[in-house]
Amino acid sequence: MSTRTRRTGRALTGALLATAALVVGSLAVPSTASAATQTFTADLGTTTGDVLHGANGSLYGLSDDGVPGDNLLAPLKLTTVSQKPPGGAQHPNGDILKVAASYKRNGGGKLFCNIQDMYSDWPYQNLGIADYLTQVDTVVNAIKASSYASDVVFVPFNEPDGIWYSGLNSSDTSTYQTARDKFLADWTTVYNRIKADYPAAVIGGPNTASYNSTFLGDFLTYTKANSELPDWMTWHELNPGSLADYQGHYTTYRALETARGISARPINIDEYADRRDLSVPGQMVQWASMLENTKSYGEQAYWDIAGNLDGNTVHTNVPNSTWWFWRWYAGLTGKTVKVTPPSANTTDTLQGMASLDTTRKQAQVIVGGSASDTNVVLNNIPSATFGSKVEVTVQALNWSGYEGASAAPVTISRAAYTPSSGSVTVPLTGLNAMSAYRVTVTPNGGGTATAPTVPWSASYEAENATITDATVVTQGTVSNYNAYATSGTKDVGYISAADSKVAFSVSVPSAGTYNLAIFYGNQHGTPSQQVLTVDGANPQFVNYPSTLNWQYRSTVTVPVTLSAGSHTIALAVSNSTLGTASGEVTLDKIDLTAAQSTPQTVYDAAFADTSGSATYAYGSIGETGTGTVALTSGGSTIFDAYAATDGYYTVSTDYTSAGGSTALALNGTTVATYGSSGGSATTSSTKLYLTAGINRVKISPNSGATTVLSDLKVTGAGSTTGVTTYQAENATLAGAAVTQTDSWASGGKNVGYIGNTSANTLTFGSVSAAAAGRYTVVVHYANNDRAGTGNYNTNVESRTADLSVNGGTATTLTFRNSYSWSDYWTLPTTVTLTAGTNTLKLSNSSAWAPNIDYIEVAPVIG
Repeated sequence: MSTRTRRTGRALTGALLATAALVVGSLAVPSTASAATQTFTADLGTTTGDVLHGANGSLYGLSDDGVPGDNLLAPLKLTTVSQKPPGGAQHPNGDILKVAASYKRNGGGKLFCNIQDMYSDWPYQNLGIADYLTQVDTVVNAIKASSYASDVVFVPFNEPDGIWYSGLNSSDTSTYQTARDKFLADWTTVYNRIKADYPAAVIGGPNTASYNSTFLGDFLTYTKANSELPDWMTWHELNPGSLADYQGHYTTYRALETARGISARPINIDEYADRRDLSVPGQMVQWASMLENTKSYGEQAYWDIAGNLDGNTVHTNVPNSTWWFWRWYAGLTGKTVKVTPPSANTTDTLQGMASLDTTRKQAQVIVGGSASDTNVVLNNIPSATFGSKVEVTVQALNWSGYEGASAAPVTISRAAYTPSSGSVTVPLTGLNAMSAYRVTVTPNGGGTATAPTVPWSASYEAENATITDATVVTQGTVSNYNAYATSGTKDVGYISAADSKVAFSVSVPSAGTYNLAIFYGNQHGTPSQQVLTVDGANPQFVNYPSTLNWQYRSTVTVPVTLSAGSHTIALAVSNSTLGTASGEVTLDKIDLTAAQSTPQTVYDAAFADTSGSATYAYGSIGETGTGTVALTSGGSTIFDAYAATDGYYTVSTDYTSAGGSTALALNGTTVATYGSSGGSATTSSTKLYLTAGINRVKISPNSGATTVLSDLKVTGAGSTTGVTTYQAENATLAGAAVTQTDSWASGGKNVGYIGNTSANTLTFGSVSAAAAGRYTVVVHYANNDRAGTGNYNTNVESRTADLSVNGGTATTLTFRNSYSWSDYWTLPTTVTLTAGTNTLKLSNSSAWAPNIDYIEVAPVIG
């Protein structure tokens, strides 16, 4: 199994870009050297089947109930996951029955179970088929007794060609036949044992580590003859060559079925992609499009840790940029259409997919994987659906690293087009191969959309900076595909000597505040530091939280004040004023972005999730150019609203309503009710406490009402006014719970040794509430439990704690691993408090809880 192993400163100003975007579709994204303009065509006149969403699966993507959080799971509409069997020893977490509840309550589909993950080693210990059958009995009977049995696909063998039957890939006929016959005999034995234990069992296989046409042909012949065909066909695609070869594998496999009179099995490529691909939107669009275009399922490979959806999440509820890519993918509706990329079946080239939804009156195209200027050509646009004029919206999604938090995709152009002979050409320029782009087409029945405001931004590679006593390293290339992704395939490491420094020459168009995003890696074991200077002055320490390893990119953002023109931004180990920084990090690149005085993100209602009664109208395209969604009682629209930090934001809804009131719910709880607007356009706003990452905002009309939504706006930078902090060391400690010293903790102290018996508790006994109601509690914690080195994975573990309020029934909270005992992450929850003084108690009667630094308590409504 898979437990193994640019642009450098050129930028357009926001004003120029906005103008250019309306004329030629220029994009405010970093770019590398461009080749001649290429063409990607989507033929809306040729549909290819219902959108499957099959490519979004994940191997060990879930580690525990609550990791990842529900707000990250629900929007993605996952179709498959693969997890270990109940009690499996291969990894310490990811038990299929422990994650099934969170997966299914968030709309998940099938759960694949690799039975051989009962064994602790890789390659699996070969203790004989008799021993394995006892493992099969244990797994199948445990799952059969659960409420999830009908959702499970049992996979009897995992990469048989890499474990007990290695001769399956041999070019020597005798060696191959010996291995084949042994495997087929064992397949019969295990298949029949599963069916004896659970006659209704659904089975997948043979699950080879790579595509092997000869073996698959023999396997199909044998299993058909013996009535042992798998219900699902599975194999793995695990190297860059798969991006070129998969279509051929798929076509050949279907021909093998046809030749044997076998009905088409659903295909699950239940391990795909390499380390260099995960977290990179431009890479993942290549993999996802090849699976969607063949209507196959797939699960991203588990190269590193369980619980982060294979490199798509940052913290429990915090997304990175590929999470947003998968959110785009989940938002494809209707039918897929025929697409023609510039170079089909070619590794690391621009690829994509497209859909047409005649009910929503939307067409979507998602592309990525190339830095070359690209014309997206949409042919055969149906005038019966779109009318005589269309609005085209373009969004960009740039790489944020594996652990760099990512805001929602940036809308970079809106433009009206009049199709010529049913066609429109949308030029995309300034592309970055690591980025993905979405082009959406909706009717323009009247009006002019507001031009998007795109802040000035530029990117600078560390390897192109002036480097003192440090080393440039190349990684994440096609030839080194299981190294980690790096911007420009290079980074700067070994920044460890007293004189080590990386100095970037930058230039900005105007005086002001800029957000400096530093892409880095830190496996020092604690947070690390570097000294930041601008033009050699005003030294300050930059603190870098730990990352999974040196190359597992994250970001920190520091505001800097710059005058117009050229500057030198330096990151160094030491400074004569501040002294020497602690720890060590690698540097990949920096991004400079003009700071917004009042940040605001607009979410289009037409692109959000809807349920129940919903109709789409584009007679007046409104501010965003994407029309409106009309809801009646029983219908709803859910927006995935991103917050950069915990704090208060103004959440505004542009809408009209009639016949009754409209409810606004935050993360499942109604927090505001808006009265009828009498059919007139209006805006209602509520000050809400949002937690860092994704917050689900649901709009739904109450009984008798009709609500017509245009958008949702989130404004602000996360105010903490009205938030109360309670330090753990000032709370009541019982049993073995003890105050500990840690310079990285708030106030230099935390509380540890909570739990493991019911006597060891931490109680915040003076939590004040001005009024009864719903309050957000944000727990600041550290946890670095690990279960050994674990083959090719890092076996991080979560901890749990029970939170009870005023002595009531406790709620179990799951705290994801924070990579070191000195890195403090946050976990939010919502509780009901009474007016006056309240008591919040953290405990765990059966295992250790995490170390607690402090909690923050804030009314949900500000």
